[in-house]
Order: sequence, then C-alpha cells, then structure tokens
Amino acid sequence: MENWLKSFADALGVPSVSDEETDALLKLAREVAHGTDDRRLAPLATFLAGVNAAGAGGSRLEAIGAAVAAAKALLPEQGEGS
Repeated sequence: MENWLKSFADALGVPSVSDEETDALLKLAREVAHGTDDRRLAPLATFLAGVNAAGAGGSRLEAIGAAVAAAKALLPEQGEGS
C-alpha cells in the first residue's frame, strides 16, 4: 500500500501520506462509513479532509485531526438510530 501511495503522491507532485495521516484518514473513513446511512460518504469525507489539510496553515496532520473532529460532531452517537 505504501509504495503505491508514494508513487501516486509523486505522480501528483505532492508529499506522500505519513503513517499518522494514513491512520487518521482510514479512521475517518471507517467512522463516516459506519456512522451514516451512505458508505459513499467515506471517500468524499476523506477528500474534504485533504482539501482542508491543503488549505491549512499548520501541519497536515493537525488539519486532518480538525476534519476528524468536525466529522465526529456531525455523526450520530453510537447506538442512536441503530
């Protein structure tokens, strides 16, 4: 997985995804997929987290963390609506 992501990042001319960023983005995707009625929202949420990271003045990991917090605030509490 890491080799493909590095090659993809190189092809796009952007820095590769760190292990910490990968973990945070995969967790975000999992929480959105399981916390909504539409699993298609997971990749779109991670895209928006990336857009947020690209425009943030701080670190990408901090921006991804902010996106994760925003998504969690919008997801129903576990057990609700299930």
